[in-house]
Amino acid sequence: MKLTSMRLAIAMTAALLAATGGWAQETRNRPPLGDGPWTFDTFEPNTRIRVSIVAKGLSHPYGLAFLPGGDILVTERPGRLRIIHQGVLDPKPIAGTPVVRAAELGGLLDLALSPKFSDDHLVYMTYSKQTDKGVATSVASGRWDGKALVDTKDVFVTDPSGGKRVAGSRLIFGRDGNLFFSVGGAGENNDTRAQQPGSAAGKILRIRPDGSVPPDNPFVGKPGYLPEIYSMGHRNPTGLAIHPDTGVLWEGEQGPQGGDEVNIIVPGKNYGWPVVTYGRDYDGTFMTKQPWRADFEAPMVFWVPSIATAGMTFYTGDKFPAWKGNLFVSGMVEARIPNSGQVQRIVLNKDGEIRREAFFRDFRQRIRDVSQSPDGYLYVLTDEDPGVVLKIEPAP
Repeated sequence: MKLTSMRLAIAMTAALLAATGGWAQETRNRPPLGDGPWTFDTFEPNTRIRVSIVAKGLSHPYGLAFLPGGDILVTERPGRLRIIHQGVLDPKPIAGTPVVRAAELGGLLDLALSPKFSDDHLVYMTYSKQTDKGVATSVASGRWDGKALVDTKDVFVTDPSGGKRVAGSRLIFGRDGNLFFSVGGAGENNDTRAQQPGSAAGKILRIRPDGSVPPDNPFVGKPGYLPEIYSMGHRNPTGLAIHPDTGVLWEGEQGPQGGDEVNIIVPGKNYGWPVVTYGRDYDGTFMTKQPWRADFEAPMVFWVPSIATAGMTFYTGDKFPAWKGNLFVSGMVEARIPNSGQVQRIVLNKDGEIRREAFFRDFRQRIRDVSQSPDGYLYVLTDEDPGVVLKIEPAP
């Protein structure tokens, strides 16, 4: 086979696998996780951890939220919302969730509790919605009555803008009470929507809880720009976290083959995809002539090879003193090698990254999210079917 034909075949295979979730659902030679618990030494002094299964039998869990009193809500990408009540997964899905289009890498995705949850009991979710123009990444809210979501409604529906792919999304409330949510789906190398100001794809959006646009968004009133855009030039933004000291939004996104990033989000800035990237195309060729340009924002952290970054969080609790302020990033597959999911702990100072530590490669599971509970423990979701919820706590 000629080299050009071979490259074309590799690229077509990669595109097909990506479009069908083939990379995402790779299960070749994957051993069962086991029942646990497991104990691990870490590289920080006096930080030994115990990992246990909180719940099992989930189908591709994506995000979780901690209710007052200790119960946990968990989304499943096929379209179900589940609750872990008093440490036990309820076998029945929660009623009242929006109807999702579980296409490609979409479905029922992330969730977050309203900052005024004690008063309004609102749960916000991002999901893939079927519209007459295609599948849109959308935000819905529903009121939690203790057993189900009621009065569920769409808060914001993006314009699909003719996109061919549906990808992941995250959402998080900023300290000012406004809601950030990410829109992916701009991952093909010939897809320029991340650079198009009239498209939501490849953007971080910022809205009020009622779906209206804050007047201080950076592109409000600028001709040709969607007023909800907060930043642009992202490939597939799959992680959002608020920095505990500065209150600034940080974002993680998946590159192609290499080029996963963690970015500090500055309102109105452009992060370069697909004009610049540290990643290569799936046939091994460079995507761009240079990985950065002065007129684009450079990443704070990047991966070559990629780890297929997903959910992330800053640790702010007191259960692991040596980890305070560290950034935890989940990853689903490293260097396109099956069964290589992990969580990476990134130690930072004011100037940037100091070191990284990887956990749970031996589990050989895709890891979709890592979150901190209000009482200072870490919880991890495996993107499997069946998937599990794991709890990380100090070892005795």
